[in-house]
Amino acid sequence: MGTFIYEGSVKVDFEDRLLTHLQIVIADKLRRGEAFQFTWRNDPSLGDGRTSVWVHPHASLVYKYSGSRRPSLNRTWVDALARAANSPSGLRVLAEPAGPAEPLEPS
Repeated sequence: MGTFIYEGSVKVDFEDRLLTHLQIVIADKLRRGEAFQFTWRNDPSLGDGRTSVWVHPHASLVYKYSGSRRPSLNRTWVDALARAANSPSGLRVLAEPAGPAEPLEPS
């Protein structure tokens, strides 16, 4: 279980595999200077709500991973997350697509 930390105060835990895919999509958007909304459902222990943050090129973002190995990358999942990030509602957590995954080589 890894942690996404936004502006030093918003912290949320995601599985390392999901966090890796989110990091790729977020980095790609920020590399192009694009700001966007990122929304996720809160853990039930925090209530059944959701949290949204406005991610922009000057935001302080930290990705802390519990595992030492980088998970294999699924291009289909990255593409689905990127489409969500480019939509009016912004990036949201999506389940990994079922079926065969097209691998994405780490950069």
